[in-house]
Amino acid sequence: MHRRMLVPSALAACLLMAIPASAADYVPGAPGMGDSYYPSGGNGGYDVSHYDLRLTYQPATDLLQGTATILATTTQNLSRFNLDLGLRVSEVRVNGRKATFGTSGEQELEITPAVPLKRNQPVSVVVRYAGKPSEVRIGGWTAWHRTPDGGVAAQEPESAAWWFPSNDHPLDKATFDISVAVPDGTQAISNGVLRSQSSKLGWTRYNWRSDKPQATYLATLAVGRFDITTDTTESGLPVLNAYSRDLGDNAGAARASVERTAEVAEWLEGVFGPYPFGALGGYVPNVTSGYALETQTRPFYSPRQFANGSNVSVVVHELAHQWYGDSVSVHHWKDIWVNEGFARYSQWLWSEKEGEGTAQELADHVYATRPAEDPFWTVAPGDPGPDDQFHIAVYDRGALALQALRNEIGEEDFFAVLRGWPTEFAYGNAKVGDFVRYAERVSGRPLAELFDTWLYRPVKPAAPAAAGVGVGLRPAGMEARASAAGPAEPASWKKIAETNTVHDREATARGHGTR
Repeated sequence: MHRRMLVPSALAACLLMAIPASAADYVPGAPGMGDSYYPSGGNGGYDVSHYDLRLTYQPATDLLQGTATILATTTQNLSRFNLDLGLRVSEVRVNGRKATFGTSGEQELEITPAVPLKRNQPVSVVVRYAGKPSEVRIGGWTAWHRTPDGGVAAQEPESAAWWFPSNDHPLDKATFDISVAVPDGTQAISNGVLRSQSSKLGWTRYNWRSDKPQATYLATLAVGRFDITTDTTESGLPVLNAYSRDLGDNAGAARASVERTAEVAEWLEGVFGPYPFGALGGYVPNVTSGYALETQTRPFYSPRQFANGSNVSVVVHELAHQWYGDSVSVHHWKDIWVNEGFARYSQWLWSEKEGEGTAQELADHVYATRPAEDPFWTVAPGDPGPDDQFHIAVYDRGALALQALRNEIGEEDFFAVLRGWPTEFAYGNAKVGDFVRYAERVSGRPLAELFDTWLYRPVKPAAPAAAGVGVGLRPAGMEARASAAGPAEPASWKKIAETNTVHDREATARGHGTR
C-alpha cells in the first residue's frame, strides 16, 4: 500500500479544495436598509423581484392565512437573512428546503437556510403564516383597518408586515400576484388588474396582478362588500372603482369624486406624461380613518375625505402620486418631498385649470397667511425629519418651492421638467438632490440656492428672496380682491385644505382623530 505524504502547506490547500468557502465568507444580511428615518425598515443582502401571495381571509374572525412565495437575488454571501412580518409563521423553505427561523423585535423574521446562499444567485423563499392582523401592533400602531364586513391594509410608510412577509422599504420594488379567497358574497380588492375569479364550496378567489415594480407599502388589500364600477379609458386602460355598501351619507360624494378618476388621469398625462401603469381606479372602504393613500393603481380614500361633499382635489393628489411617489419612489424616506410637494402642486394646477385660483395665487396665499414666527417655516421639506415627515409644510412649502422654480426657469422648461422626471427615473427611486440636478440640466441654470432657500432653510424666505421668484406678491388684477391682510383666499383653498389629512398616519393609526 502506498501512502501519500502531505506537507502542512499542501494539506491546507487540499482541505480548502475539499470544503466549502469559510463560514466567515457568509454573513447575515443587515436587519435594515440604512434609512436614517427608519433604521429597521427593510433588510439587506438580497433584492426581491416578485411576490406571489396566496391568501385566505375570514371577515367574521379577522383570520388571515397565507403562503407567500418570494423570488429574489442575493447581493452578498448570506448565512441568514430577514423578512418583515408581524404574523405567526409556521414554516419557511428556501430553495425548496426547510429553513430554520426565529423572530426578533416586533416584525423581524430571521431565516437561516439549510445551505448558505451565494452572492448573485436566484433564491426562492416560501413562508406559511397566519394570524389576526388587527391584533398586531408594531411601534404601537396598526396599518390594518377592521371594518364591519372585513378588513383593509393601507398605510404609509409601512403596511406590508400586517399581511405578508417582505423586504419592507421602497428601495426594493417588485411585481406582485395577489390571490385572495373570501366567503361568497364578499369581494377582495387589490392592486393592478383582476385576472380571474372563481367560486368553490362557499369561497370566491380573486386573482390580482401588478406587472410593474411596486413598493411594498403601496400594496393594498381590502376585503368587504363593495359596489364595483368598471370601464376602460379611450386608450383601453381598465378602470375599476369600489365603494363599501355602507358608506352612509358620504356615499354620493365619494362616488361623485372617485368616478372622475379617468378624467383626472387623462389630464395629468398632459402634465406629467404617459400614465405609468396598466390599471387605474380607486376604492372607498367603510373605515373610520381620515386619510387617503396612493396605493399603486388603486388609491385608498377614507370616507371622511368626502364628509363635506365631493372633492376631486384629493383624487388629483393621489393620482399625481402614481407618477411622483409610485413610479418614481423615494430613495430614503427623508426624500418625501419628491412625493408630496408634487402631489400638492398638482392640486394647485388643477385649481388653475378649473378657474378656481392659479398656482401663483395659491402660493401667494400660503406665503401671506404664514407669518415668519409660524413653526411651519422651521420644517425643511427637503429633509423634514421622521417626526415631521408628513407635516403640512412638506406639502404647502414643498409646493411653494415648485412655484418658485416655475417662475425662475419659465413655463416651457418647468413643464418639461415635470414631464421628463417621471421618464428619467421610471419605476425606480430618486433623491431630492437628483431632482435639483435634473432641473438644472433641463433649464441650464444653477438652482441650488433656490432649492436651499425653499426646501432647507428653517426660516421664512425674506421678502427680497420671495419677490425674486415672484412668490408673495399680488398678481396683476388681484388688488381688488385683496384685503389689507394680504391676497384674497382662492376659491379652491377650502377643498385643498380638506385634503391636508391625506397622510395623517400618526393620528388615524392610533385613533386620535385628524390633524
